[in-house]
Amino acid sequence: NGYYHSRWSKCIHSSRDFSDMVYVDNYGFNKDVYIQFNSTVGYYVGYTEHGVYNAESWNNDTNILQQERARVET
Repeated sequence: NGYYHSRWSKCIHSSRDFSDMVYVDNYGFNKDVYIQFNSTVGYYVGYTEHGVYNAESWNNDTNILQQERARVET
């Protein structure tokens, strides 16, 4: 009867030296991902109308992108 918002982020790798590390940050609404940052791509991608709107806004903010891109290093 309600709405469900979620956010999860994780680092994915398969090598022992973490050289293939990928950072993924997902935002979901009612179990559907509507926006995602993937360090391989290097910017946000929107999957819904609302997600596309936010992705354009966040991708134009260099501070937000620098922070997200730096997370794979930490």
